[in-house]
Amino acid sequence: MSKPIPPKSDFVNRKLIRPNLSEFKDQFSIRPPHKRPMPPEQTHAESFYYLKQMNNKTPMVVVLKDGEVIKGVIEWYDKSCLKINRINEPNLLLLKDHIKYMYKEHEDKSSVD
Repeated sequence: MSKPIPPKSDFVNRKLIRPNLSEFKDQFSIRPPHKRPMPPEQTHAESFYYLKQMNNKTPMVVVLKDGEVIKGVIEWYDKSCLKINRINEPNLLLLKDHIKYMYKEHEDKSSVD
């Protein structure tokens, strides 16, 4: 048996009251902590060093990973290589991956190691 339907006069017009949720969102929203900005990909320290040595035509000593020592002046550089001008010898294009370290020719080699 089904319930009888009450007459229309028994229905009450109810108004649905909803709170404004935007007020609560601002109070309880979870914000991520302030993230530090990413460090720069390049600091330009390497470029500054090469430019300084190139402009001064500083005689450099380049020691390769296999132990070979090359003396000369840096003519230019790019992302992956250096061009070394040498006196009385052919100029060289050195890949940076093959360089162990370098120093100014007039510096004491023992202080670098």
